[in-house]
Amino acid sequence: MRISDPDQERRAPSRRDVLRGGALAALAAAVGTLTGCDLLDREPEPAPEPDPLAPLLAGALDLAARHQRAIADHPQLADLLGPIEAAHRAHAEELARLTGTGLPSSTPALPSSNPPAPTGGPASAGDPAAVRAELRAAEQRGREAAAEACLAAPAERATLVGTIAAARAAHAEVLT
Repeated sequence: MRISDPDQERRAPSRRDVLRGGALAALAAAVGTLTGCDLLDREPEPAPEPDPLAPLLAGALDLAARHQRAIADHPQLADLLGPIEAAHRAHAEELARLTGTGLPSSTPALPSSNPPAPTGGPASAGDPAAVRAELRAAEQRGREAAAEACLAAPAERATLVGTIAAARAAHAEVLT
């Protein structure tokens, strides 16, 4: 008489058993992957820090807009202010490229009925000498901001920032 061994009498796995096992293995792998890459953790990532040159970019755009407004209010100053405005726009473009920041599609011209400058100086709608004085003060503040940024900038950025500071100093002298 032959004694049957229960282990030897096992049936072969059915197709359903194989598919079920494969699905469970895939699910286990997916859960392991999701847990490993923190998709199941819902803690928000901290916002990236703004680039340290972002204020310098904003300043270049502001100075360009100020010059554009002054040209619109005083067309007789266009020959003097046009190249300065173009320089500020070029600086803004280069800073945007360097920082990976997008520029506005166009910097809107400020209306001619402007409030006084932040320092309380004359409005651009004033006489041309007052406009030049206002722009000169804005250029000096911009130069100081650029010089501070240059001192804090890493070496690969210091050349550009130093050039911007020097240009703003030259602009202030031209406006004298």
